[in-house]
Amino acid sequence: MTIRIQHSYIAFDDAEAALVFYRDVVGFEVTRDVDMGGGMRWITLAPAGSEVSVVLTPVGAGESDADRETLADLLAKGVLAGLVLSTDDLDGDFERIAASGADIVQEPMDQPWGVRDAAFRDPAGNQLRLTQR
Repeated sequence: MTIRIQHSYIAFDDAEAALVFYRDVVGFEVTRDVDMGGGMRWITLAPAGSEVSVVLTPVGAGESDADRETLADLLAKGVLAGLVLSTDDLDGDFERIAASGADIVQEPMDQPWGVRDAAFRDPAGNQLRLTQR
């Protein structure tokens, strides 16, 4: 038996801002964009040629009003979710992402555990780390 990652969920509070960021800034391709009505929209994106995708989903979708409010608060603090991405050109990709106005958490640096990486936040506050392959 082989188990693989198919997709992961990242919450958003503004669908258009999330779409522009992941498609135009990060460079992912949109594989699905489904408007379910009533403010429910799921946008699936993936790096070119990847079998693994990211599903952007409204914060607290399907949850109670109280839970949705709690999740929205956590999202605003930047502690709800995150991704670790890899690249062949950390410095070049970091400069491109920084030039978009992304919230930079950490400039590129060598880490004591043996990787070179940087960190930034998407428009909703989710933290993304970019690691040099």
